[in-house]
Amino acid sequence: MSEAIGTQTRHDKHGLYPQATSVEDFKQNIAAVQARITAACLRSGRDPASVRLLPVSKTKPESSLRLAHAAGCTLLGENKVQEAYRKWEAMQDLTNLHWSVIGHLQTNKAKLVAKFASEFQALDSLRVAEALDRRLQAEGRSLDVFVQVNTSGEVSKYGLDPKDVQAFVNQLPAFSALRVRGFMTLALFSAEAERVRQCFILLRNLRDQLRQSAPAGMSLDELSMGMSGDFEIAIEEGSTIVRVGQAIFGARPLPDSYYWPTAGAGDPDNAASSELP
Repeated sequence: MSEAIGTQTRHDKHGLYPQATSVEDFKQNIAAVQARITAACLRSGRDPASVRLLPVSKTKPESSLRLAHAAGCTLLGENKVQEAYRKWEAMQDLTNLHWSVIGHLQTNKAKLVAKFASEFQALDSLRVAEALDRRLQAEGRSLDVFVQVNTSGEVSKYGLDPKDVQAFVNQLPAFSALRVRGFMTLALFSAEAERVRQCFILLRNLRDQLRQSAPAGMSLDELSMGMSGDFEIAIEEGSTIVRVGQAIFGARPLPDSYYWPTAGAGDPDNAASSELP
């Protein structure tokens, strides 16, 4: 869509964002991110209303999440299911606060997601789809889901190989409690903007191709791609949801590699991050 635009990543700011410690801090940070979203949309001829901001609150304490909610955040993204579930239990007084699970899911944690999440952005196996569907049926609920695609080719990242996505999507209508909305990816974490951009282009092209042959009733409209350091590039390439953590909440004290071991290392529920900077 926008290869002529020389937008750079902001990965050099990783860990440098000041902590948001008041409602006013959150309002200012959200406004700054929204301004970046608007500017990226205008550069690429898009309506800013076509991009949804998902604030990512992983590792942040309940007190910080309550400030974010008071500043207007009604949907928060979390990587670790158990951490998200504990926060949901503690914050049920906030009846208009909803939760998006954006990290890798073990099948034995599906019962938690089925209880509280509004959406799940990291679907990449039929075993997880089956477990979620079964648990959701028992809860009498349905769930918006996104298929995670590994567009960087890195073995440390979860997600389906692009060549396997069509066959996977074609099997999802069997799970009636899952509402498939589109795709999610994590781009290469790199200061080389064009290498990052290629990840987003790959997913957009894949979505456009699969939308032509999608099962009946499956729109595949959404593209969840882009984080604090690269979401402007993602928007230029068609992202409809950007996952932004540190630019809203402030830096985390340690790099994500400390909190989230890479795929295949340690507890598989401690997945590679879905919101790095």
